[in-house]
Amino acid sequence: MDSLREIMELASRPGVLSFAIGLPAAELFPREALAGQAARVIRADASSLQYGLPFQPLKRRIVELMALRGVRCTEEQIFLTSGAQQGMDLLSRLLLPAGGQVLLERAIYDGIRLATRLQRPEILAVETDLATGMDVDEVEARLAGGARPAFLYSITDGHNPLGVSLSLEKRRRLAGLARRHRMPILEDDAYGFLYYGETPAPPLRAFEEEWVFYLGSFSKILAPALRAGWVVVPPPLAARLSPLKHGADLDTPSLSHRVIAGYLEAGLLPGHLETLRGEYRRRRDAMLAALREELPPGVRWNHPASGMFVWAELPPGLDAARLLRTAVETESVAFSPGMIFCAGDPRGDRCMRLNFTSLPPERIEEGVRRLGRAIRAAMDAMDGRAAGSGRS
Repeated sequence: MDSLREIMELASRPGVLSFAIGLPAAELFPREALAGQAARVIRADASSLQYGLPFQPLKRRIVELMALRGVRCTEEQIFLTSGAQQGMDLLSRLLLPAGGQVLLERAIYDGIRLATRLQRPEILAVETDLATGMDVDEVEARLAGGARPAFLYSITDGHNPLGVSLSLEKRRRLAGLARRHRMPILEDDAYGFLYYGETPAPPLRAFEEEWVFYLGSFSKILAPALRAGWVVVPPPLAARLSPLKHGADLDTPSLSHRVIAGYLEAGLLPGHLETLRGEYRRRRDAMLAALREELPPGVRWNHPASGMFVWAELPPGLDAARLLRTAVETESVAFSPGMIFCAGDPRGDRCMRLNFTSLPPERIEEGVRRLGRAIRAAMDAMDGRAAGSGRS
């Protein structure tokens, strides 16, 4: 099993309860408000359906949005993209030479590997602490040892797939390393507004303006199909990104960007974010309670304070990819096996990423119940094989 595409095919079978894909809750999309903005924009402005330059009013609103995350920036530093993934792709093409070095955590969002694959980079992998985030000591040691990465990629809050958030002390240190070693950091903040307790520490971009390039997205906080994101970079870098984007898709999604700008201008986002946080907290808590109730001893998992995912580790001897196929076929439940996010690292083979945002609590409870049965059956089969091999 090589990709999330394959997992999506398994997870989309009729009757399957899926924790596999990082989907926001479709029933929580602000459809009426977005529909009202779309109708208003289309009636009032024919250019909303035309090719066009980046929509300046949206940049102004994003500057205000960034301030909510503790980041100061200007409109000239905002570069609009068709989703954060495009920003990741454009920055990779701009910064990474063929065969260059990239610093990544061993378990990381597979989209960054896709964004860099054409350059065939040398991956410098570092560990992640499931309580405090990326191992900054290891990053520092790599740099002190002569590594010269084209960039380091970081998911500061609600890490995908691990669910951990970087501690404040590590944020400060990582920003200082970027400044001292002139090392760009691509900071992916797709989950930064989705937190379930105290307001998190500011992003890395708040501690370093020259070397941290911030990636933002409306996919998780409004709707993925809007395909709208942005990067915060120094103005000279934004100018260099522009021809790359023009070569990729000619244009930003003019209609989506006008709809989003109108939605933000109407002051609707703060209330919507409160709704998301409240409901996603309820779903996270339902999953954690179900895991405690339904999963057998020997399975371990974390307690995410933000984001969309729980990371779980199976007992030794179980393989998550094999378990996935069995779980789909016998219990109609799906998850993402850790190997998808841990390229070349066998420690991911017995790990699972579980999404808790896409299903309501009662479906989460039923899905975890099914998953528990599948794990117990796999453990019983493993014990049976071990007993059989011990017979004389």
